[in-house]
Amino acid sequence: MVIGIPKEIKPYEFRVGIAPDGVEQLVRRGHEAVVQASAGEGSGITDKEYEAAGARIAADPAQVYERAGMIMKVKEPQPEEYPLLRDGQVIYAYFHFAASEELTKAVRDSGAVAIAYETMHTPDGNHPALTPMSEVAGKMAVQEGAKYLERPMMGRGILLGGVPGVAPAQVIIIGGGTVGTNAAKVAAGLGARVTILDIDLKRLRYLDDVMPKNVTTLFCNTHNLRQRIPCADLVVGAVLVEGARAPVIVTEEMVKSMNRGAVIVDVAVDQGGCIATSRPTSHGEPTFIEHGVLHYGVTNMPGAVARTSTIALTNATTGYALEIADKGWARAAAENTVILSGLNMCNKRITNKAVAQTFGLEFVDPTELVCQLA
Repeated sequence: MVIGIPKEIKPYEFRVGIAPDGVEQLVRRGHEAVVQASAGEGSGITDKEYEAAGARIAADPAQVYERAGMIMKVKEPQPEEYPLLRDGQVIYAYFHFAASEELTKAVRDSGAVAIAYETMHTPDGNHPALTPMSEVAGKMAVQEGAKYLERPMMGRGILLGGVPGVAPAQVIIIGGGTVGTNAAKVAAGLGARVTILDIDLKRLRYLDDVMPKNVTTLFCNTHNLRQRIPCADLVVGAVLVEGARAPVIVTEEMVKSMNRGAVIVDVAVDQGGCIATSRPTSHGEPTFIEHGVLHYGVTNMPGAVARTSTIALTNATTGYALEIADKGWARAAAENTVILSGLNMCNKRITNKAVAQTFGLEFVDPTELVCQLA
């Protein structure tokens, strides 16, 4: 199979779909890799490094898409890329379809096979391709939150960990999954007073056991949110519903109750956001102020630490890419439930129930479809 790696064109996206070591693994198995010129530049990877790994360099994206049976990229196709998608071509990337009906219909109508990193899961519920970026985003959420709490950034002028004689910041983390756990580790490590809210009592018990003493766990309900949100200096939204739009957990009234200069980092914004007042932003203009509260809503946070993110993503996705390339997507999905769970679209049909329900579109069971095609 020919695997194409285009340069990411989403604004301020510096990652690339696969690092040279991943390309080398594909080439060793007899596949061909076509990498767009300067695709790895933002991650500090040169064309020569890709060539040394066995890739061919293409001058423009059209050449990559035209030749490739499978496209490996990071972010969802942008509008300029829609015309390049073709029937039966595998697009292996983060899509977050539930955040955009335009994207959903464009990819569906192209006939491309969309295998989404964010919905791939193992039988025990782990998300192998989403986890590394969630780890990055969780750590960055506190890093960015601490920065924007500084007065020159329009924040409250609070040091996250405080100093002797001065209380540390109050950090509220909504969601105790991978994002929330990593955010809590960093915030606690800096000395903040941290509260994690979640609806999964089993998860809360686990976090209560492993987190340091400056981390408190609470059941996530309206009463607890109304009590805690007004006192928060930093709120991190870390809610995930696989494939679906994130539920709004923090209402506008709760945001209004916060102190002027407090900070919200909504990591769930790429799935629509879990804060009523949040909206997507970019690394170029990462924040806005609503009701006196500074909001950070960058949809591709890990793109800012592109080298770390690209290597982590390659580690997580290359094994499945090899299966898809070796067997073809239908057989790979039929034989591997992780790949099957990532199948969101094929044959101009939507095969992820949450995506279909979000927009009231027809859903087709992927198992039945794959069995017919494999």
